[in-house]
Amino acid sequence: MFKNILTNSLSKQILRTNHSRIISTNQISFIYRSFSIYQPVWHGHLKTPKPGEELKVTFIEKDGNQKTFDVAEGETLLDIAQGHNLDMEGACGGSCACSTCHVIVDPDYYDAIPEPEDDENDMLDLAYGLTETSRLGCQVKMKKDIDGIRVALPQMTRNVSSNDLK
Repeated sequence: MFKNILTNSLSKQILRTNHSRIISTNQISFIYRSFSIYQPVWHGHLKTPKPGEELKVTFIEKDGNQKTFDVAEGETLLDIAQGHNLDMEGACGGSCACSTCHVIVDPDYYDAIPEPEDDENDMLDLAYGLTETSRLGCQVKMKKDIDGIRVALPQMTRNVSSNDLK
């Protein structure tokens, strides 16, 4: 992100920190340093599928518009929706702690998805407009078995934490 912002012409200058300590710029090569060797993964950050390995997913938006995307195996419906700027909040960041990524799965594909775990069922109980084929988008990962899946975004979502604070 930040590269070496100290140039040779500045190397003899002195920087004063907030604590009034004096640091010689000869002693530092980078002002910004990463503390991890791993790149952070953000929701909505999608992997590019390899040629011939693309999987298709269709989102039916609240207004009825359908949008189909080619995605990589292993991506969650939440990541796909956010990566394509669809209206899916994902308030908990995909940790299965809210119901704002609630989707309604096409019945033809519902049985191909692994059964929801107890945590997901608990959160689905809080979802607005719950149906028999409702799932949380953060818990549904794309795989070959569900290539071509169609999911509808519900008309509204219920964000319990933000609604409780008002």
